[in-house]
Amino acid sequence: WMVENIVNNKGGLHNRISRKIRLLPFSLSETEAYLKNRRINLDKYQILQLYMAMGGIPQYLKAIEPGESAAQNIDRLCFTKDGILKGEFSNLYQSLFDNPQHHEAVIRALAKKRQGLTRNEVMDACGLSSGGTTTKLFSELEESGFISQYIPFNKDLRDSIYKLSDEYSLFYLKFIEGSKANGAGTWLRLSNGSSYISWSGFAFESICQKHVLQIKRSLGIGGVHAEISAWRYIPKNGEQGAQIDLLIDRQDLCINICEMKFSTAVFVIDKKYSAELQNKISVFKENTKTRKTLFLTMVTSYGVKKNPYYMSHVQNEVTIDALFKE
Repeated sequence: WMVENIVNNKGGLHNRISRKIRLLPFSLSETEAYLKNRRINLDKYQILQLYMAMGGIPQYLKAIEPGESAAQNIDRLCFTKDGILKGEFSNLYQSLFDNPQHHEAVIRALAKKRQGLTRNEVMDACGLSSGGTTTKLFSELEESGFISQYIPFNKDLRDSIYKLSDEYSLFYLKFIEGSKANGAGTWLRLSNGSSYISWSGFAFESICQKHVLQIKRSLGIGGVHAEISAWRYIPKNGEQGAQIDLLIDRQDLCINICEMKFSTAVFVIDKKYSAELQNKISVFKENTKTRKTLFLTMVTSYGVKKNPYYMSHVQNEVTIDALFKE
C-alpha cells in the first residue's frame, strides 16, 4: 500500500518524498543484539532456530521470553491455543492485500519447491493468467519481503526464479497448518521427524541467501564486486541435472559455489554426497563453459569434518558464527 499509494503516487504527493527508508526485518546480528538487550541469553544456534521459524520480525521476536529455550518459545507461540503465531498466517495476508487468496496461492506453490519456480511455473501452479494483475501480485509479494527474485547464472531477467523468503510462512505451512499436535513438547517431537530435515535445509538456505554480505566477508572478499545468482540444469535424455542455490560470481575471475547444510553437529561429507558434489561441479562446467576458477564453499552450522572427501572438494567453509557478524 505504501509503495502504490505514496511512493508511486501520481497525484498531489508525486515527487514530494524527501527520503525513502526500507524497514527490513532484523538480520541475525540485529536479532541477537535485540534479544540480549531484553536479557534473553540464547546461543547462536538457538537464535538461528528461532529465526528459521519466525524470521527477523520484531513483532514476533518481542514475544520471546527469557529463561525459555528456542523449542519452548516455538511451542508457546506456535502450538498453543492462544499462541500469537498459530493463526497469524491468514491474518497476515488478509491485512496486507486485496484478494489475498491469490497471494496465498503463490506462497503455497513456492513453499513446495525448494529450488524455486519461474514466473510461468508459478502461474501454471496457481491458475493465474499473464498480465498486469499478476505482475502487480508478484511486485506486492516481493516488495513486502515474502518472495525473492533470483536471476540464474548467465541468464537475464526473463529467466528469473522466484523463491519463498518469508521464514514464518514456510514454517506455518510445513508444521502449524492442519497440525493436531499442540502444547508443551510439540516442537521437540516434530523436530525429530523427516519433515524437519527438509524444512531446516530449505529455511537455512533462505537465511544464507539473505546474509551473503556476511558470507563474502568471511571469505575475505567483502570488497570484491560480485554478482549473486543461482543455477540449475534440467537434464535431457540420458543426462544428469544439477542445482546450485548460491553462486558468488566474482570480478576477480573466480566463482564460489556455495553448498548450504544445516546440521546439529559437524557436517560429514560421505561417499554419496561426494559424488553429488562432483556431478554438480562437472555439470556446471560443461554447460556454462565458464573459464573462471571454481571454489566449492561449504556453509554449515558447525563446520565440516576434515575427511578425504572434504580434502577432495572443499576450498572454503563458513559457519553460523560468520552469519552473525555485521
